[in-house]
Amino acid sequence: MTKHLEKLDYKKTILIGIGFFAVSIAWSMYNTNVPLMLEKFVSSTTLIGLIMSIDNVFAVLLQPLFGSLSDRTHSKRGRRLPYILVGIPLSTLFFVLIPFCDAVWSIMGAVILFNFTMSIWRTPVIALMPDATPPRLRSRANGVINLMGGIGSILAFLLGGLLFDLGGMPVPFFFSGLIMLAAWLIMMFCVKEPPLPPEAYETAKKVQAAETGASSKKESRGANLSLFLILFAIFFWFVSINSIETYFTLYASNVLNIEAGDAMVTLAFFAVAFVASAVPAGIIGTKFGRKKTIMAGLIGLAALLSAAYFLRDIWVIRCCLVLAGLFWGLVNTNSLPMVVEIAKSSRIGKYTGYYYFFSQAASIASPLLFGFIHDITQNYSNLFIYSPIGMTFAILCMIFVRHGEAPVDEEELKAEVEALGD
Repeated sequence: MTKHLEKLDYKKTILIGIGFFAVSIAWSMYNTNVPLMLEKFVSSTTLIGLIMSIDNVFAVLLQPLFGSLSDRTHSKRGRRLPYILVGIPLSTLFFVLIPFCDAVWSIMGAVILFNFTMSIWRTPVIALMPDATPPRLRSRANGVINLMGGIGSILAFLLGGLLFDLGGMPVPFFFSGLIMLAAWLIMMFCVKEPPLPPEAYETAKKVQAAETGASSKKESRGANLSLFLILFAIFFWFVSINSIETYFTLYASNVLNIEAGDAMVTLAFFAVAFVASAVPAGIIGTKFGRKKTIMAGLIGLAALLSAAYFLRDIWVIRCCLVLAGLFWGLVNTNSLPMVVEIAKSSRIGKYTGYYYFFSQAASIASPLLFGFIHDITQNYSNLFIYSPIGMTFAILCMIFVRHGEAPVDEEELKAEVEALGD
């Protein structure tokens, strides 16, 4: 009977993951193509980084807001879906306009509007997973969600590169826009929200009693410290990963002397490995602990990215990216479940917003910082010094985390078994 309780509803999780699938396509296409567009108009890498960062300010300010608003929303379609169903078509419109911009200011305007409208629905679509999944199954469910996102990245890198070579910049943007609209239709007609997160029914009385106890204050301080450290770890590892996503095409063009389409295909090796590791990473995190799994991934990434500094053979680099994708799966799959584990059921959207606040803050800081470093050194190879440093800081933060693991409450499981037996 206990095994039955621990069974994940894969069909429901996959349907929820369609939204993240659309998010991943949009962001992968954005991060790989917009820097190439900007390079035609500006010569300063710092300015490219600045433009790539300004649009993310909207996401940093608005994603926690929309996450918190969705927590308090009550409608016939639920808490999250109203934001998703409005946000997807608006962001698609501005997304497909980007390749038709012919000046720096028009590009900036299009990407700011795109990011603004993405902020409306990105946090609510991610909050759907913990809403619909019991705490002990969230690492596994997030593995499925990341699988969907990884498939989106593969389509963006592989087909995006091929479509770019065939028809120029607008074609891959139109392809991604069609995928986003298809995701909107699926979310509209196939996804239904639970009225409340499942665990709210199971543990509401227990949580209420704990909040009134004297010992809960000490526990709350410890949980808040862990949340603080996890969020800063997220910031540092996204500083590292975002620099690769933003500047790898320029690194490949200027250092490895390969075409832009080949550079996008090369990034697909990372995405394919991430897809392959997503579901196993969730299982590993459940079995061995989320923190240990994340630490293993961070150490592996730091080592591989450091080694890449000395490499010039494209196929050796692709092999390193495969291994890096596997380690990234361990990190990314288990991080959001750690954050929302600290949240109450009524605050999942807000805490999901915190997660994206820190990850998007990295998207603001990292392109600008490495752009400044490159303008001083004039060496894109320094990308593989900069990136491991970010991973090292993330490791230091995670060492002191003490909360965020999946709960193991034998009494609660026993009570659920007895209730089902009755």
